[in-house]
Amino acid sequence: MSSVVRAAALRGLPQLVHGLGGDADGLFARARVPVDALDNDDALVPSRHAGRLLETAARDLDCPDLGLRLAAQQDIGVLGPLAIAVENSPTLGDALDCATRFLFAHSPGSRVAQVRDPQRTPGVVGLLYENAGPDPMPPQAVDHALGLFHRAIVLLRGGSYGLRSAHLPHPPLAPVAAYTDHFGADVRFAQPGALLRVPTQLLATALPGANPVLREITLDYLADRFTRPEETTSDQVRLLLTRSLGSAPVHLGAIARLLTVHPRTLQRRLAAESTTFDALLDDVRRDTAHRLITETDLPFSQVTAMVGLTGQSALTRAVRRWSGHTPRDLRRGHRERY
Repeated sequence: MSSVVRAAALRGLPQLVHGLGGDADGLFARARVPVDALDNDDALVPSRHAGRLLETAARDLDCPDLGLRLAAQQDIGVLGPLAIAVENSPTLGDALDCATRFLFAHSPGSRVAQVRDPQRTPGVVGLLYENAGPDPMPPQAVDHALGLFHRAIVLLRGGSYGLRSAHLPHPPLAPVAAYTDHFGADVRFAQPGALLRVPTQLLATALPGANPVLREITLDYLADRFTRPEETTSDQVRLLLTRSLGSAPVHLGAIARLLTVHPRTLQRRLAAESTTFDALLDDVRRDTAHRLITETDLPFSQVTAMVGLTGQSALTRAVRRWSGHTPRDLRRGHRERY
C-alpha cells in the first residue's frame, strides 16, 4: 500500500508557483493533487503524488531550490493539531518528543528522532528526519521536509538556535549558497541521512507562552483520534535498534524497557513472530554496516562503533559472515560497480 501525507504539507505551493510564473492548476492536475485539498486539515494525498508535484514544479519552473523555498514560507501550522501540542510544550526537547510520538498523524511514513551526533562532537546531538514509508522521498521532498524542520525550530526558538550543520542524503539540487542561506549554517551532502546537528543544551530551552493544559488536551485528542499504523513487535524492535545502535544500550532489557514490557514477554512475542532479539539485532547491524561501508567514506573504526561492535576485528568477522568479503573489499567492489 502506498503511503500518504496530509495535503496541508503543500500549503503555499500554488502561490509560490504563480509567483514563479507557472500554472499551478495545471501542475496540480498533472500530479493528481486537488488544489482545494490544501485547505482541508484532514485531506490526504498519496506521498508519491506530492513528491512528483514538487519534482515537476522544480523542473518546469527551473527552480532547483523549490523545496527550500516552500519550507521558507510555511510555518508549523501545516502540522495541524500536532502544531498546538508542539507550540505549547515547555521545552524544545518536549516539543521534539511530541513530534516523535505523533508525526505519523501528519505523514504516516515520517519520523523524527534524537540520535547521536554523526561527527561525535561533544555537546552536539543529531535531530534526524527519516521516511520509513514504502515510497522513497524524492530529493525536493527531502529538502522541503528538513527545511521545514529547521524553520519550525527557528520559529519555536524565536531565532537562531546554534545549528552546527545540516545533512542531506543527496547531492545539492541548487547552488550550495541556496542551502546555506536557508539553514544559516554549513550544509553537507550525500550523507547517510537527513538531520540537523544542534547543541545538546538546545533541547532544554524553555518555550515562551507554553500552555501545559492545552498541550495535554491536544495530546489526548491525538491519542484518541489517530492510531499508529499497525506494526508488529519485530517492526518496533527493529526501529528501536536502528535508532539506538552505537549510541545507547541495545541489549534485550534496554529495548524491553523502551517498549514498557518485561524482557520475557518481549521474547515470547518475538518467538510468536518466528524470530528472536539476537536475529533482529544481527539484521540491523548487517543493514547499517552495509549502508555505512558502501555509501559513506567513514573510517572502518567509526563504522565499528556506529554498529555497536567492540573492535574493528569484530566488524571484519561480521562482514565476512554476512557477505563473504572484508569491509575494504565490500567498499571497493561497490564503488567499482557503481
